[in-house]
Amino acid sequence: MVSPVSHISHSAAPAAAAKPREAQAETKAEASAPAPVAPTKVTLSAAAQAAAAAVKEAAETPAQTAQEAAHGDVQAKRLAAREAEKAYKA
Repeated sequence: MVSPVSHISHSAAPAAAAKPREAQAETKAEASAPAPVAPTKVTLSAAAQAAAAAVKEAAETPAQTAQEAAHGDVQAKRLAAREAEKAYKA
C-alpha cells in the first residue's frame, strides 16, 4: 500500500549516489505489488435486465424495428403498427 509523504528533506548528495536508492525503491515496489485479482461475475436482477432491454429498444432505429418485425418479433410488430397509425393520422 502506498502511503503519503509527510516530510521531504533536501540533501546535497550527488545524483550518482541517489540512483542505488531509486533502484532499491523500484525493487521494493515490484515485490510489494498486489497479486492480480480475478474478474468478478456480475448478475443483474430481473428488473435491471428489463430496464436494460427497454433502453436498448428505445434506442432502436425504425429500420431495425421494421427488420425485427419482418422476422416475427411481436413487440416490433406492435411498435411498427403504432408508428404506421401515427403516420396515417398526421
